[in-house]
Amino acid sequence: MGEVEYQPGEPKGTPWHPHRGFETVTYIIDGIFDHQDSNGGGGTITNGDTQWMTAGSGLLHIEAPPESLVVSGGLFHGLQLWVNLPAKDKMMAPRYQDIRGGNVQLLTTPDGGALLRVIAGELDGHAGPGVTHTPITMIHATVAPGAEVTLPWREDFNGLAYVLAGKGSVGAERRPIHLGQTAVFGTGGSLAFRADEKQDSHTPDLEVVLLGGQPIREPMAHYGPFVMNTREELQQAFEDFQKGRLGTIPAVHGMYEGGL
Repeated sequence: MGEVEYQPGEPKGTPWHPHRGFETVTYIIDGIFDHQDSNGGGGTITNGDTQWMTAGSGLLHIEAPPESLVVSGGLFHGLQLWVNLPAKDKMMAPRYQDIRGGNVQLLTTPDGGALLRVIAGELDGHAGPGVTHTPITMIHATVAPGAEVTLPWREDFNGLAYVLAGKGSVGAERRPIHLGQTAVFGTGGSLAFRADEKQDSHTPDLEVVLLGGQPIREPMAHYGPFVMNTREELQQAFEDFQKGRLGTIPAVHGMYEGGL
């Protein structure tokens, strides 16, 4: 989502929509986003906050910038991940985690060349606040120009690096990577990456989101806002949504002057 400088009137969100069978993880770096779901979860996230919403058995969800941002425009930058749930948890009760930027685990590399924000999972024994259903690690790393980072990584995890800003290289072969690209790491017990000496004038550092987890290795069937294991489960999800079983849109309460 972005990075984009919105003009007044440009910011947009989504209408109410259903989810079942997975989790949405929304991370906002710049800007503001309001969330609400039919299970009572929701809130406003901004500047380093994360909303971790477990749809589970199903709910209705809406996300949009606040009216003030729509009117004023401004900088908006974030990302949303869809995290699959294992079959045993797909129909669990929905859950909402409000992870504030001030609550993440902050670490630095020994030479001070990188700041690491552990949002979920753990890094070398340092745990982040996010609770996950299968072993997952999510980290936002800010790497100073020219700095090199090698992080221990569980060998049973896969590993991804998505570039939010800047440019650099990854792996022992120093393969180049830049804004908007994702590096997929192979097997091994560590992740290595480096920020180029020269960055763009508006991007002082290399900003990378590191993602990894233990593969679920189960059949997956997905369509639209549902992620299940079989086609029959997808059909059931659509039927349940159409019959109103995934929740109802909360009423909007207003104040009226002058009585009825």
